Amino acid sequence: MKSLFPFDVLLFLQENGLFFLFLSLMKKEVKTAVVILNWNGRNFLENFLPSVLSNTSPDEAEIWVADNGSQDDSIAFLSRNYPRVKCLLLDRNYGFAGGYNRALRQIHAQYYLLLNSDIEVTPGWLGPLVQVLDERKEVAAVMPKIKSYYQRHCFEYAGAAGGFIDRFGYPFCRGRIFYTVEEDRGQYDDECSVFWATGACMLIRSEAFHKAGGFDDMFFAHMEEIDLCWRLKNMGLLIRYTPRSVVYHVGGGTLNKDNPKKTYLNYRNNLYMLYKNLPRRHFFSKMLCRMMLDGISAIKHLLLFQGRYCMAILRAHGSFYLRLSELWRYRKNNASLLNYSSHPEMIKKSIIYHSFFLGKRTFTEIVK
Repeated sequence: MKSLFPFDVLLFLQENGLFFLFLSLMKKEVKTAVVILNWNGRNFLENFLPSVLSNTSPDEAEIWVADNGSQDDSIAFLSRNYPRVKCLLLDRNYGFAGGYNRALRQIHAQYYLLLNSDIEVTPGWLGPLVQVLDERKEVAAVMPKIKSYYQRHCFEYAGAAGGFIDRFGYPFCRGRIFYTVEEDRGQYDDECSVFWATGACMLIRSEAFHKAGGFDDMFFAHMEEIDLCWRLKNMGLLIRYTPRSVVYHVGGGTLNKDNPKKTYLNYRNNLYMLYKNLPRRHFFSKMLCRMMLDGISAIKHLLLFQGRYCMAILRAHGSFYLRLSELWRYRKNNASLLNYSSHPEMIKKSIIYHSFFLGKRTFTEIVK
């Protein structure tokens, strides 16, 4: 048989309809995709994207911006100034959860690095995160140390040095209890397992993300990453924190902490998360306790003449009750994943009691 030279091979593939299959097989697999979800965030992209590009080589990762139906000139700005950045356009604002779900279904990589548009990364930030997933196959996701962009000696609210959850489902961090944020003095420079990694900067295996079902669209924004991490842990996987990677976060870019809508989303989504993931043996007792605590919180806001926040909590509960049938179907369909009585990173203490009644303000005071 006559041997085929490269040109003959390509001609043979084209004639047999296999040329594009050949090209796809020859394409180098992308290991890591840094994916920034954008919504009317041209200002953040202009200020923070340069740090991502200068500290991330093309050999390390592809850089994507997934646009959530922005009405500003974000995409035109990227096209003019950053040809290296790949853009993916969504037709409207699907929120953090829905936006990332739709974007990541179209991006093929071994690892996804979810990155907020208001984060400044530092030299060598990506390598330690990738190394954790490369070396430990049981780890589904990992996060870096998150510090404040404006107070650079302090941790940042959204993630700090790794996320945990207390006995009543209140999320908190090493370095942040409620609104008390600690100065970084190296007290959390140990790499460890955590309960949740922040969606502000999280490296996650694409296989684990899709196998767990991605983010839950009904959350829209806030706590969707805690819900995802809880589901991953129920699948027997680990979530890690490494201090060898450091980023600086502005925070509150979409909703600041004083916005009643943020209160509404946090209370509503916390109820969604607990209802979906609590183990059966603790389900009714912890849901009842949490509803009572939410009621006390609403009364407190009312007595302080903060009616908007009281109404936000009441609206959150109303929205939760309207989704009960959907939430119940989830529990029924995933009953086999709800056998865990607890995880080591679910702290068997109440941060409300220790913080407001005992005056303990730091993770070390409460947990250790």
